Formats: sequence, C-alpha cells, structure tokens
Amino acid sequence: MQLPSTLLENAVAQFSKLPGIGKKTALRLVLHLLKQDINDVALFGDTIAKMRRDIQFCKRCNNISDGETCSICANTMRNQQIICVVENIRDVIAIESTQQFNGTYHVLGGIISPLDGIGPDQLSIELLVNRITHEQVDELVFALSPNIQGDTTIYFIQKKIAHLKCKVTTIARGIAFGGELEYADEMTLARSIANRLPVQQYVQ
Repeated sequence: MQLPSTLLENAVAQFSKLPGIGKKTALRLVLHLLKQDINDVALFGDTIAKMRRDIQFCKRCNNISDGETCSICANTMRNQQIICVVENIRDVIAIESTQQFNGTYHVLGGIISPLDGIGPDQLSIELLVNRITHEQVDELVFALSPNIQGDTTIYFIQKKIAHLKCKVTTIARGIAFGGELEYADEMTLARSIANRLPVQQYVQ
C-alpha cells in the first residue's frame, strides 16, 4: 500500500497491529483521526497511554483494577464466600453482563496447555489456593472453556484443594438454546444428557 506520507504510513502500521484490524481498516481509522480536532486526538492517545501505564491487577483475584483491589472484590454487597474461576478478564466481563452472578472472581490468566507451553506455575493457581485457605470460601465455581485443557485445569486445581472444606461446582454445559441437535458434537450432547433437567424447571 503506497501512502503519500511516512507519518501516515507509520500510524497505519501501528493500528494494523490490533487484532482484527487489516491495512484498509487501519487506514480508515487513521484518516478519521486526521479529520478530528487535534485536542481530541491528543486526548485519545493520552487515554490509551495512561490506561497501559497505570492499570493494575487486583492483588486478591488478578482482575484488572485501578488500584490494588478491584471494584468487585471491594464491593461489600457481593457474596465474598463464592469464587468463580475464569480463564481471562474477558470471561469476567461476559459473566458480569448476564447480571446473574453476585460472588467474586479469580482470573487464572490462562489454562493448563502443555502443547502451548503453559503449565500450572504460569497461572495464578497458588494465589487461588491461598485465598481458599485463608478466606471463608463456601463454593468454588469453575467457568472454564469446555475442552480438554479446561477440564485438565479443573482437575489439577481440584486435587490441590481436595483437603480443604470447599464445595466445588462448574457451570452447566450442554446444547445452546436455539441450536440444532444434529450439529452438536458428541461431548456437548453427552453432557446435555447427563445434566438433564426436569421439564417443569426448563419451561418456567
């Protein structure tokens, strides 16, 4: 792509580093910024730089935070005795958007995947075990990806906390509402059958 300005070309190159952003989309974004007031563009750049520089990770749950403790952990209205274990911050955002969970979270920072070179020591598992050991945790809810890596991670953590008095559950897995039964994979279909519900509960 031949551009008339090196500055423009450098800006396009930076935008195209973002996931899902190709060269053409990056060029549209850069040209859009050129039309904006210079103070607005400066604020845009400063906001991104400040976010990257000042954002922290909660010392309790590893969620993103503006301070040492995230807003969820600091919220006394939430059930501090229930921990939902997730793979990453995007999962926290997804679950929060449902407004169906009122406990706290623990972000592992990934899942155990030897093929990708990710082992237990690279995740915040010890921090989680420490929380369960020293806090009055009633239930640990696993909300990890329904695959071999996710199940391996659940199994590993469950073994680590087997000696602790803590109820361990996982989110329900099965056929998605609106999905076609014939297109479901065998594992999903098997879990749906195993986790079947009374019809009265399903239709309410």
